[in-house]
Amino acid sequence: MPPKQSQAASSHGSVGGASRSNPKPVPQQFYIPLNVVFYVCLLSNTLAASLAPIQDCDEVFNYWDPTHYLVHGYGLQTWEYSPEYSIRSWLYVSLHAGIAKLSTFVARSKAAQFYFVRMALAFMCTACETRIYSAISRTLNPRIGVLFVMVMVFSPGMFHASAAMLPSSFTMYTSMLGVSAFMDWRGGMKTGRGIMWFGIGAILGWPFAGALVLPFLLEEIAVGYFAKHLQGTLLRFIEGGIRCLIVLAVEVATDSLYYRKLVVVPWNIVAYNVFGGSGKGPDIFGTEPWTFYFRNLLLNFNVWFILALSVAPLLVFQTLLRPHKTSKETLLRSITFILPFYMWLGIFTVQPHKEERFMYPAYPFLALNAAIAFHIILSYIGTSNPKELIGRIPPGVKLAIALIPVLLATNAGLLRDFGMVTAYNAPLQIFQPLENPTVANRGDFVCLGKEWYRFPSSFFLPGNKRAKFIKSEFDGLLPGEFKEADAHGLRPGTWTVPSGMNDQNHEDLGKYTNISQCGFLIDSYFPGDEESSLQPHYIKDKSTWEELSCKKFLDTKRTGLIGRIIWVPDLPFIPEKYQRKWGQYCLLGRRQVDTKP
Repeated sequence: MPPKQSQAASSHGSVGGASRSNPKPVPQQFYIPLNVVFYVCLLSNTLAASLAPIQDCDEVFNYWDPTHYLVHGYGLQTWEYSPEYSIRSWLYVSLHAGIAKLSTFVARSKAAQFYFVRMALAFMCTACETRIYSAISRTLNPRIGVLFVMVMVFSPGMFHASAAMLPSSFTMYTSMLGVSAFMDWRGGMKTGRGIMWFGIGAILGWPFAGALVLPFLLEEIAVGYFAKHLQGTLLRFIEGGIRCLIVLAVEVATDSLYYRKLVVVPWNIVAYNVFGGSGKGPDIFGTEPWTFYFRNLLLNFNVWFILALSVAPLLVFQTLLRPHKTSKETLLRSITFILPFYMWLGIFTVQPHKEERFMYPAYPFLALNAAIAFHIILSYIGTSNPKELIGRIPPGVKLAIALIPVLLATNAGLLRDFGMVTAYNAPLQIFQPLENPTVANRGDFVCLGKEWYRFPSSFFLPGNKRAKFIKSEFDGLLPGEFKEADAHGLRPGTWTVPSGMNDQNHEDLGKYTNISQCGFLIDSYFPGDEESSLQPHYIKDKSTWEELSCKKFLDTKRTGLIGRIIWVPDLPFIPEKYQRKWGQYCLLGRRQVDTKP
């Protein structure tokens, strides 16, 4: 006779009818072999790593350049890395720096190292996607697993998040592993492992992502209570807590070593963002209306986002109209799985400061919600019961109805992906001339004015080149520079307090370089834009600057809504209002004075 824990677990069904002690075997129908899923996801994520533009300057200045500093001994430094504030983890950066350092043995250029790290992130994301697909297929339903993979592979949101060097992407990976542990009960409950994965995401990545584990903990408590086995639940919680404490200890030790003082970075992040006080905190960097995430997720997940929002009412209708298909255990399981996305969306919708990357940890939950919702719909329209109206519709008609949202979502996602790459990929493509010795001798400074926030990191500059800032209309705090590595290879910039830093986004004039010192300049030009004394049209100043490399860049001010949302071909028969308008994004070189007599 099984122990009480197993009896209780066995009565606790899942969406697909599996039990904790005896998971439902995977039927052949709908199931896609794991190796196929792995390669499909790897192809999608590899394309993202190769082509996706960088969405957020925080990714560059808070993660790519500190990684560059650890690998190459110099780079740009934000105020968050000043030991005075220390709200970024060097352990997280070190993991990526280790990958970048390995790439130096095979990568001939620093740009190649950049893409090597991106490829490694794409591989990690793929492994996590494959793991959660396996858990969903075995525990819930293979069709839900297939739908989940479709959402993850074809959604523009995942195209941006899968290979981004951001803690929010890292917590997305760990969330997938955490959910898989809570789902997969083969060989016993894996509560401790699930808590550990969510804990790793919260400690090494983003502390607020720890909230995603709450629905699973509440479910464990409910099961333990009704099974009269709360003691076992508590022991599993303690096991998970101990694992998290070990991870926290490693992070504290690592960051304290880098900062040369005792530092608990997760607490510093929470303290600044929640208890920062007047004139501090995330709101000083901009606020958005409550509709921001709804509009953003609709763009990045289109039909799937609508399905993800509709899963709760669909579940209610299924429970009321078809109670024979929804047991209490199945309902509890379903609520547990769909709750994290609703909870995350609600929490961040009420926060004034909003950014697209804040939704990354919840992307797998959005995909799961959408897959469950569509599975419920397919189960309803797939019935052949002649007593029901839906059962009298010909199967071919029902198949066509089911394919419409899938084809719409897939094509809309691909059009948006291609549109983003063709519109905004120029900053990753213009630096090649700096590798040419006859061009590189014009100077060591590559200057950034109004285009500072699109700089793709120091990985795109040759070893003797440094990024510098010139004054533009922007009046916030720009990054400074890490103190360069000493003769012994040490990185004193990790513990040296830099000058001119503050946590209130106040401008520091010491961050600027006089343009006369610039041998190269990154600038953009959009026809019709007015110039100013701080932001002249450098591209038009042919006597001082010449174009070394220019790429098309979307003119968002003059392009209509459709052209901004998806790819529209540049063909003459496309109506004017739908055509995409273009500017130029250029690497300029200072003209050399002819000294010949």
